[in-house]
Amino acid sequence: MKKGRAALVVLAACAAFACRLASPAAARYDPSRDLGALFQAVQLSGMFADSKTFVDARPLLPPAELAARYASARDSAGFSLRAFVAQDFEVPRAVGADVRTDPSRTMEQHIRNLWPVLTRPPDTPDARSSLIPLPEAYVVPGGRFREVYYWDSYFTMLGLIESGRTDLVRGMLDNFAYLVKTVGHVPNGNRTYYLSRSQPPFFAAMVGLYAAATDTTQALRYLDALEAEHAFWMTGAERLGPGEAYRRVVRLVDGSLLNRYWDDRAEPRPESYRQDYDLGQGLSPERRGAFYRNVRATAESGWDFSSRWLRDPRDLRTLETVDLVPVDLNSLLYCAERTIAALRAFRTREGDGQVAQRFAAAAERRRAALLALTYDAHSGFFYDARWRSGERVTDRPTLAAAAPLYFGLATPEQGRVVAARLERDFLKPGGFVTTLINSGQQWDAPNGWPPLQWLVIEGVRRYGRPDLAAAASARWLALNRRTYRATGRMMEKYDVLDLRRRAGGGEYPTQDGFGWTNGVALSLAARDASGVRRKHRRRAARTRGMLVACPTCAPRSKPPSDPSTGSSAKCAPWASAGCSWRPRSPTAPSSSSRCFPPSSRLRSMPGGSSAS
Repeated sequence: MKKGRAALVVLAACAAFACRLASPAAARYDPSRDLGALFQAVQLSGMFADSKTFVDARPLLPPAELAARYASARDSAGFSLRAFVAQDFEVPRAVGADVRTDPSRTMEQHIRNLWPVLTRPPDTPDARSSLIPLPEAYVVPGGRFREVYYWDSYFTMLGLIESGRTDLVRGMLDNFAYLVKTVGHVPNGNRTYYLSRSQPPFFAAMVGLYAAATDTTQALRYLDALEAEHAFWMTGAERLGPGEAYRRVVRLVDGSLLNRYWDDRAEPRPESYRQDYDLGQGLSPERRGAFYRNVRATAESGWDFSSRWLRDPRDLRTLETVDLVPVDLNSLLYCAERTIAALRAFRTREGDGQVAQRFAAAAERRRAALLALTYDAHSGFFYDARWRSGERVTDRPTLAAAAPLYFGLATPEQGRVVAARLERDFLKPGGFVTTLINSGQQWDAPNGWPPLQWLVIEGVRRYGRPDLAAAASARWLALNRRTYRATGRMMEKYDVLDLRRRAGGGEYPTQDGFGWTNGVALSLAARDASGVRRKHRRRAARTRGMLVACPTCAPRSKPPSDPSTGSSAKCAPWASAGCSWRPRSPTAPSSSSRCFPPSSRLRSMPGGSSAS
C-alpha cells in the first residue's frame, strides 16, 4: 500500500509540473511581440553582434513595463539605449565558454566529459524567458545554442547511446513528445521565437534509435506523439487539388502527395532580425513577405543557408525553398510512416492492423513518388525538385542525395550509382563536402557538417560500399582529431578542403561544443575501432534474435514462415515496412517471443544505426 500511495504522489507531482509547463501560448514571453518598438530598436542598433543574444536575454521587469518606459524615455535628452538595456536585461552567456581542455585526454574522453557541460536540467517555468520549459533534462549543442535543437538531437543521441546514456535519450524523447502534445509539433528549438516552424523531422528516427538500444516496448510510449507530429506535417493534404500546396504539403500534378519546408510567419526571424530586415529593405514591399517566408522555411530545413535553395547562389534574395520538394525531408517522412506502421503492428490493439496498413501504404506511395520526381537516371543522383513543374534542380547537387540511401528508399542500382557519384565529386581530404558551390554560405563548400557525414557514410555502407564508408570515416575523424589537438575543441562544422583552415561562412562564427559533432565522432570512432568489436555485436544481436534493420534492407526481405522462429502473423506488418528478421534464442522466455528491434547499436528501426 505504501508503494502504491507513493506512486500516486509521484504521478500527481508530475502531472502538476506538466500543467505548470503547459501554459497557454499567449502567456509565453515573445520578445518581438511583447517589447514593442524596443525590440526593433535594439536589434537594428547593432549593440549585440548576434541578434540571438537579445531574444535570449531575460528582462528584469515585466516586458510591458519596459516597453512603456522605453516609449516615454527614448526621445529624452541624453537617453542611451545601450544603458537602458544593460540596466533592465540579463544577457545570456555562451554554453561551455568556461570549459578548459585537459591535453592528456583523448578526443573520446573529452567528449564524454562534455556531456554534463552541455546538459540542461529540467526547466523551471519563467514568464520572462523566451525559453519554452521542458520537463526532463536535455543536451544543447553549445556556444550560442543554449536550447535544445530538433534535428541536432538525433546525432547527439548517437553519442549518448555510445556513452551508455539511454536515460538521457529517453528524457529528450519525452521532451519532444511533450512539445508535440503542448504546441502541436516539435519546434526548431524550445524558444518562443521558433514556434512557427519545425526542423527536419527526425523524431521517428530517434525513436528507432532508442528502440535499437532498448527494445520495441520502450518505443510504444511515443506512438501517439509520432502520429500527431505526422499529422502536423500533413495538415491540409485533404484539401489539395493537383498542382496545389498548403503549408508543408504539396500535391503534384499526378496527384501524389509530398512535403516541403515552410514557416507560418512572413516576417524577419527574431533571432536574425537585423540580417533579414536589411535584406528585405532591398526588395519592394510586395516581395518582402515571400522573401521572409523563404528565409524562415530555409531555417526549418536546417540548411540555413546554402546554394541548395538559391536560384542565384550569390544572392540570398533569390531563395526558392517553398517551391522545392526536398529529397531529405520526404525520406524522413517515409521513415516516420514506416515507423508508425511498425509500432502499430507490434502493439496489436483493436484497429492497429488497419492503421498499420494505412501508414505502410502511405510510405510506399511516398517512396514511389519521391523516386520518380527526384532521381535523375542520366546523372545517377537524387535532386530536390520544383513541385509545380517537376523540374529537378540538377545544377545544384548536394549531400541531401544520401538521404534515400540512409533511409532505404533507393533501389540497389540507384544506391550503387549515387555512392559512386558521392565518392567521385564530394569526397575531399577531410570528408564529404556539403555542396560543390562555394557561395560564402555555411552549408556550402568548403564546409563539411557532422550530420551529413553520418548520413552519407552510413548510407553508402548500407548499399554495399563499406570501403567508401571506411575511407570517409577515417578522413573525417582525422580532421576532428587534428582540430581537437590544435584547439581543444569540437567544432560545429569543418573545412574539409583545407584541413588547417577553420570553417566559416554564414550568419555567425563557427561554434564549438558541440552536440552533433560529439555524437557522430563517438559513433564513428566506436564503429571503426575494431572489426572484432563489430563481429561481437553482430553475434550478440543474433543471440537476442531481434528485429533487424528496418530502413536499410534493400532489397527488402520478408519474415520466415516457420512459427518456431518466434515470428508470427502479428509481426507481419514489420515486413511490409521493409524489415528483416532473426529468431530469438530458443531459451528466451515465452514473453519475449515477439519480434523486437535489436538491443545492439548495430541496426535498428528506421533511422537507427546500421551494421556494416
